Amino acid sequence: MSDIRRQKSEVRVGIIGTGFIGRVHARAIRQAGARLVGVAAADAEAAAEGARLLGADRAFGSAEELIESGSVDVVHVCTPNHLHAPLALKALDAGLAVVCEKPLAIDAATATLMAERAAETGLVATVPFVYRFHAMVREARARLAEIGRVSLIQGSYLQDWLLESSDSNWRVDPALGGPGRTVGDIGSHWCDLAEFVTGERIAKVCAQTAVVVSNRAGARVLTEDIATVQFATASGALGSLTVSQVSPGRKNRLFLEISGTTGSLAFDQENPEQLWFGARTGSRALVRDPLTLSESARAYSPLPAGHPQGFHDCFDAFVADTYAAVRGEHRDGLPTFAHGARAAVITDAVLESARTDRWVTC
Repeated sequence: MSDIRRQKSEVRVGIIGTGFIGRVHARAIRQAGARLVGVAAADAEAAAEGARLLGADRAFGSAEELIESGSVDVVHVCTPNHLHAPLALKALDAGLAVVCEKPLAIDAATATLMAERAAETGLVATVPFVYRFHAMVREARARLAEIGRVSLIQGSYLQDWLLESSDSNWRVDPALGGPGRTVGDIGSHWCDLAEFVTGERIAKVCAQTAVVVSNRAGARVLTEDIATVQFATASGALGSLTVSQVSPGRKNRLFLEISGTTGSLAFDQENPEQLWFGARTGSRALVRDPLTLSESARAYSPLPAGHPQGFHDCFDAFVADTYAAVRGEHRDGLPTFAHGARAAVITDAVLESARTDRWVTC
């Protein structure tokens, strides 16, 4: 097992998968001051090109070769969803810390097994629920007590990148992406964020799903384009969520609003510099400013007010916190495999509810 947790030395990293999200991971790895030792991809040629594009020291012939090389401390799994579980488990068995893209697995049982394995090994294993790392999300969490008892949680996550019948991707294929495409891909982000900010646990769901584009690239579509979900939390708060990958003009609009007995909070990921605070006597927009933020939010606000932060900043902070944990340091709010498994449980419950037309516990 690597001794990186006991030594404050350079973190040596490998990436499996060199597509768009692999490039995002590579940037964050460099920002964290770690060394990108190598990459693996679908084949040796793709790995060689990936190593060049991502700035890695070398290309590995396979994912297994990278994991078993003894030259990395952390593996980032950035592959299609069906490969997450076998690769992450192999890395954990090899004594490596793991960063695995979401959804953690294509079903809740496997995701739960992965979380249990990570806990058994004691290794750091995290999932990029990176919206937790917006400064104004941390501010909302810090201010939750100011709005009283939470009574309503509602919002949406809307995109349009699969709007046309000519739009396709491996995620559309349930064998590669899993049976819950829109719910698992972006709904998981929203549900994790809602539970993280409020501390509430979604206890039961009642859902509907729809396929809007029935045929893509000559193939029948089997996974949902849209889902609407009603839910209740363990404490009795009510909620609703709409997720869509076919909403024209919406590019990556995650919106979360929390109503309490004395106030409300709302966060819009496409306008992340502000947090809306509502009360019976008036409303105001809280602007990201390190001079006025709570201590927990200030740690994720390195730039002065007026210098917008975005997705890359959140991803950088997530990876930096993961590596701090690998070195044995505590980081509050780090999304682990347990949180990835939790999201998978909710996804399975939503799909079962839509299939059976009834409330399902989660």
